Amino acid sequence: MVEIIIAAGIKVIFVLAAVLTGCAYATYMERKVVGHLQHRIGPSYAGPYGLLQPIADAVKLMFKEDIVPDKVERATFALAPLVSFIPALLTFAVVPFGKDNTVFGYDVKMVLSDLNIGILFVFAITSLGVYGIVLAGWSSGSKYSLMGGIRSSAQMISYEVSYGLSIIGVLLIANTLSLRELVEQQASDSIWFFSNWFIFKQPLGCLLYVTCAIAETNRLPFDLPEAESELVAGYHTEYSSMRFAMFFIGEYANMIAVSAVGATLFCGGWQGPFVNEIPFIGIFWLALKVFVFMFVYIWLRGTLPRFRYDQLMNFGWKVLLPLALLNTMVTGLFVVMGWF
Repeated sequence: MVEIIIAAGIKVIFVLAAVLTGCAYATYMERKVVGHLQHRIGPSYAGPYGLLQPIADAVKLMFKEDIVPDKVERATFALAPLVSFIPALLTFAVVPFGKDNTVFGYDVKMVLSDLNIGILFVFAITSLGVYGIVLAGWSSGSKYSLMGGIRSSAQMISYEVSYGLSIIGVLLIANTLSLRELVEQQASDSIWFFSNWFIFKQPLGCLLYVTCAIAETNRLPFDLPEAESELVAGYHTEYSSMRFAMFFIGEYANMIAVSAVGATLFCGGWQGPFVNEIPFIGIFWLALKVFVFMFVYIWLRGTLPRFRYDQLMNFGWKVLLPLALLNTMVTGLFVVMGWF
């Protein structure tokens, strides 16, 4: 029992450290990629090639004054960043990050919690993040912040339906809700290691998932809750210091989480060359796929303009939802006919 608890603790620390480090260097990646897209060089002074910039940002946020406006609802104002930050980390509890291995004679499962309803857990947890945004906007006592929170709740409702429907095709084909089993079904022994990835059976589902995931995480071109041009900074306008940092880290943790789930559902997760020959190489393949998803996130931010609010709602209800329903019905027909 003690060994099991220690092993579980080590895995939790490893995953938490990897995610938080990934969030820090996702900010560096975003600045560099957007900088090159806009013919700038991005961070370059803190450390070689600016690699220590995330550490400089962390130190700056830690030592900034934590200003609390007079008219806030203090308890909710303090809790809102945690409500937004914690669900983003909990998602990683069910994401498998490698093939099971034996370490010092102990069998180690490369997943924190192998739930047989893992994908339902992911969607339940990620849906909670919007409460932090709404509570932050309401408790701030600012009309700009409140408008950002209301926009976020409407956006979440609009895109959550299509977001859920986008993966139904994969679940119909795989006949399981376990993320671990979904990864195992995408394995292939041939030289074409990617031949069984679900992205080839569900290309529209993958496109819908990525689009809705960008909207769910409030990223450009769907960042209406933070629209600087009309809302100053949206729901977190009144936040500073480490409270703001929690929203900031939570956004990137959500990006990494939906990227990891997307890679697991559509791109084989940790599957890749030499996973049976080299221990723990599955972690590298999953990280590489997450990196590609993150690059697409950032690339879109530097390329597309922000939607107007009416365009955002119309796109969600009149374009994405009908396509998601069509994809679900066609996939169901194919499964019934035995074509998958």
